[in-house]
Amino acid sequence: MNAVRDPSATMPLRLVRTLLFVPASRPRAIEKARSLDCDFIILDLEDSVLPEDRDQARQNAVDAVKAGFDGRPCAIRINAEGRSDHGLDMVAVRAAMPPYVIVPKVIEARQAHDVHLVTQRQIIAMIESPVGLVNAQRIAREPGVVALLAGTNDMRRGLGVPPDAPRSAISLALQSIVLAARAAGVAAFDGVYNNLEDPEGLAQECEEGRHIGFDGKSIIHPSHIAIANGSFSPSGPAVEQAKAIIEAFTGGAQRYDGRMIESMHVAEAKAILERAERLRG
Repeated sequence: MNAVRDPSATMPLRLVRTLLFVPASRPRAIEKARSLDCDFIILDLEDSVLPEDRDQARQNAVDAVKAGFDGRPCAIRINAEGRSDHGLDMVAVRAAMPPYVIVPKVIEARQAHDVHLVTQRQIIAMIESPVGLVNAQRIAREPGVVALLAGTNDMRRGLGVPPDAPRSAISLALQSIVLAARAAGVAAFDGVYNNLEDPEGLAQECEEGRHIGFDGKSIIHPSHIAIANGSFSPSGPAVEQAKAIIEAFTGGAQRYDGRMIESMHVAEAKAILERAERLRG
C-alpha cells in the first residue's frame, strides 16, 4: 500500500482543477477513482451515503486513504455539525489522516475551528447558505482553513432561487465566495453540475466559474472530468499569447497587439505559463 503523503507534498490546491465526489459506501467506485484523471478525490460520508451504510462507509474511507491515490490529494467529507454521524466521522478522519477534511454547511468560523482542532487536518469549508455567505470572509481567515467550496444546490434552496433559474441568479453568491477566498489567500472551488448528460452545459458552467475566479470545480461523475480539466487548464492559444507578451515586453507601459501592456500583464502571463508547466509535470 502507498503511504499517505503529507499535504505539503501533494498538488497545491490552487492547481486543482477537478474534485470528484465518490460515495465512500461504494468500494468499486473508490477503486475506479484511482484510474481516473481527476486531480482530487473526495470520499463522501454525507449526502451520497444512506444512513444505514455510514458505518461501513467510514471504514471504507479509512482504508482508501491509507491505501492512497497514487500521490493525488484526497479528503473525507464528514457530516455536518448537529448530525448524529458528525463525531463518528471525525473519529474516522483521525484514524485515516487524509490531507484534508471537507466540512459541509459551514455558517461560522467556529465550526471550521472545532473540526480542525479535533482532526488536526486542513479544512475545506463548504459555503452553502445565506449565513455562510455572509460569514465567508471570517470562515476563510480561520486558521486551518485552506479552501472554500461552493455548495450550490443547498445555496440555491437557501436563497430561494428556483431550480430552473439561470446560474446568473447566484452570481453574487459565487463571487462572494471567490472574494472571501482571495482576501484570505486560500483556494476557491465551484459547485457541482447536476446534469450528467449535458456536456455543453457543463462546459459553459466551467467557463463561467473560471471567469468568476474559481481555481477548479467539484464534480459528481467521471464523465465530467475531461471537460472540467480542460476548462481550468491554460489553453494552447493562452499559452502562446503569454509567451508573446513576455517576449515583447521591454519595460514600462507599451503598446502591444492593439492594447497597452505593463508589468502587471507580464506577471499574469508568467502565472499562466507556470500553471501550464506545473499541470504538465
